[in-house]
Amino acid sequence: MARYTGPRARVSRRLGTNIWGTKGETKALENRPYPPGEHGRTRRRGTSSEYLVQLQEKQKARFTYGLSEKQFRNLYEQAARRPGVTGDNMLQMLERRLDNVVYRAGWAATRPQARQFVGHGHVSVNGRRVDIPSFRVRKGDVVTLRDKARQMVVVQWNRDVLDRMPPLWLESGDEGFAVTVLQLPEREQIDVPVREQLIVELYSK
Repeated sequence: MARYTGPRARVSRRLGTNIWGTKGETKALENRPYPPGEHGRTRRRGTSSEYLVQLQEKQKARFTYGLSEKQFRNLYEQAARRPGVTGDNMLQMLERRLDNVVYRAGWAATRPQARQFVGHGHVSVNGRRVDIPSFRVRKGDVVTLRDKARQMVVVQWNRDVLDRMPPLWLESGDEGFAVTVLQLPEREQIDVPVREQLIVELYSK
């Protein structure tokens, strides 16, 4: 299992950004805006080595999308074999994960919650149930929330309170319970605060 089950606020404090988007992480970053640990207060962020900066960027992307180190390495190698810019290919492949599409559609509050929805069989792609979070959608695919899931209180709360609009590469339909992949996501449409070029430099060594 690639799912991270440890303390999320510690990871967010170490990387200096809210990874999973929870209130607890936001509060921790506001109250303790320094890395965790005994020497967190005295650690100077400005003196980080080049390797550490690259490693942190990779960890940001890996934790944000919920991949294990092996999965992330394999995905990078796939991106490197494709034509085009490796960093852009990598982020595009991450965005096309089914659990991320569920998150982008506004049905789940966080990507881990979206991963759970997919794993429990609440999502269909082109009319067929898919329970693999890493399933990669393609242009023209229609992702829908199954009837039972539409009645779930948590889904209704997420849609009403979060009111998250899908990105431009997704088109909402069926009263907000379906999204169509209009095109593959472009870099400017991906708002994850990750410097992908540093990840490419890290793996290129």
